[in-house]
Amino acid sequence: TGLSLESADGLGSIAIDTTQLNMSVTDPTAWATAMNNLGMVPVGLAGQQLVTDSICVPGFDPSLSMMTGITPINPMIPGMGLVPPPPPTDVPVVKEIIHCKSCTLFPPNPNLPPPSTRERPPGCKTVFVGGLPENATEEIIQEVFEQCGDITAIRKSKKNFCHIRFAEEFMVDKAIYLSGYRMRLGSSTDKKDSGRLHVDFAQARDDFYEWECKQRMLAREERHRRKMEEDRLRPPSPPAIMHYSEHEAALLAEKLKDDSKFSEAITVLLTWIERGEVNRRSANQFYSMVQSANSHVRRLMNEKAAHEQEMEQAKESFKNALTGILTQFEQIVAVFNASTRQKAWDHFSKAQRKNIDIWRKHSEELRNAHSEQLMGIRREEEMEMSDDDSGDNPTKKLRVDDSALAAQAYALKEENDSLRWQLDAYRNEVELLKQEKGQLFRTEESLTKDQQLQFLQQTMQGMQQQLLSIQEELNNKKSELEQAKEEQTHTQAMLKVLQEQLKSAKELAEINGHDESQEINVLTVALVNQDREKNSEKRSPGLKSEKEALLIGIISTFLHVHPFGANIEYLWSYMQQLDSRISANEIEMLLMRLPRMFKQEFTGVGATLEKRWKFCAFEGIKTI
Repeated sequence: TGLSLESADGLGSIAIDTTQLNMSVTDPTAWATAMNNLGMVPVGLAGQQLVTDSICVPGFDPSLSMMTGITPINPMIPGMGLVPPPPPTDVPVVKEIIHCKSCTLFPPNPNLPPPSTRERPPGCKTVFVGGLPENATEEIIQEVFEQCGDITAIRKSKKNFCHIRFAEEFMVDKAIYLSGYRMRLGSSTDKKDSGRLHVDFAQARDDFYEWECKQRMLAREERHRRKMEEDRLRPPSPPAIMHYSEHEAALLAEKLKDDSKFSEAITVLLTWIERGEVNRRSANQFYSMVQSANSHVRRLMNEKAAHEQEMEQAKESFKNALTGILTQFEQIVAVFNASTRQKAWDHFSKAQRKNIDIWRKHSEELRNAHSEQLMGIRREEEMEMSDDDSGDNPTKKLRVDDSALAAQAYALKEENDSLRWQLDAYRNEVELLKQEKGQLFRTEESLTKDQQLQFLQQTMQGMQQQLLSIQEELNNKKSELEQAKEEQTHTQAMLKVLQEQLKSAKELAEINGHDESQEINVLTVALVNQDREKNSEKRSPGLKSEKEALLIGIISTFLHVHPFGANIEYLWSYMQQLDSRISANEIEMLLMRLPRMFKQEFTGVGATLEKRWKFCAFEGIKTI
């Protein structure tokens, strides 16, 4: 990509690539070959390039402004990544003739040094063009320089110079490229129709103002980005400590007893004490919380002891593992030693003997190192044991006694402090009671105690009532069990009587003949049936009316005809034809009262699920 200088009728000029900046023109054939290889178009065709973008500043992005404390970057400084460094001074820059509609631009001598320019102002979009021909009009100037980019304004002086303002900053670099060209209007040789162009950066208030606005916007964006980054990386602020109240203190006391919430709770307790929340009224509550904190020390010591025990177990397992590894090392070394004996050694080749020897030495070294490590561990254990045994020395005993006395003294001191705190707490309570003696209302603590007592009394009464009801149920079960036992003894007695009658009946039948025995059998069967009916009457309630007996007979006949059962609606529709006043609920209640005659079954799945009643008296009579 690059800058194209196109004339009004669409004609252009020669294209220059970046390779031309570093190439000598001493060999014209080499130059032509390079142009052909690069695919350059001959002179005079449209769409040709004059300057490459590589020597311009495409989309110049200035650094942050001075408001951020960072010096602005001059885009023309070599090595900053915005423009390439200038070509070497010993290689001349090749420029070609540029043909326009109204004029022609002849390039300067390539052996002359490049035209000098002033320091580029920040945000520069305006160029100074001097050395114009006297007869050059604003239209001709626009025709030449509009190929560098969109021109927003041309301010021409009466003398031979003008100022041109472009839309973008990179267009200025394309215009600077034309500096040093000789401009000739048409084909005239008049002095007024020719002049050497000098293009340079111009300082304009509008450019500087736009550049400052852009820098402010970039600075705002940078500040916003940094703030967002700081907010993202900032650690979360700790939760706010709640204000002291009796309710919060009660919750905190529960948290102090919980191992998982102790750290958070102890921080809150420390903050409250430092705020000065401890007074005569709240001293007892704070004392109980401090006591809870002290009891946590015991839990911490237990936890430490558990960890020490785990460490000892880990040491023991590590020592056992090392012992096992050493045993295996010994076995491997024994294998190598057996292999090096003459009995087996002679059968190995020279290479195999060499490898076996290397392996044996390596395994012996590892075995020795491992053995030294294990011996070191055992020596440490023996030293620890000897330190423990050295307690028999009188000096050690004196130290132990001194430490024991110091511990006892410390314990007595702690106990004394706790007793003093309790005494202070009791004094505070007495003073509070004296102050509240003349008042009729009770404190919240007494109210809560009364409520707790009432609640406990209610729970005790409920438990007593439950106990009484359970005892009643137990008595009922006992009475039922006794009745069942009596019935069992009665039935056994009846069975014996019947067996005796049956024997006597058989004897009479043998004597008197067949007819009388039939009568006796009928008599005994009647007695058995009568006894069974009595027992069944005891077990299940009898029928209430003759109507129910009729219904049972009709239903039994109907269900007997339907061996696969019938639902209650079907049964009710049949019974309603006989008695219109009967209801389905009445029929269902009657069926449910006689489970040995009628049973209910479920058929179908899901939405087709249906309840059906079946006649089961033939099976039920066997169970009576």
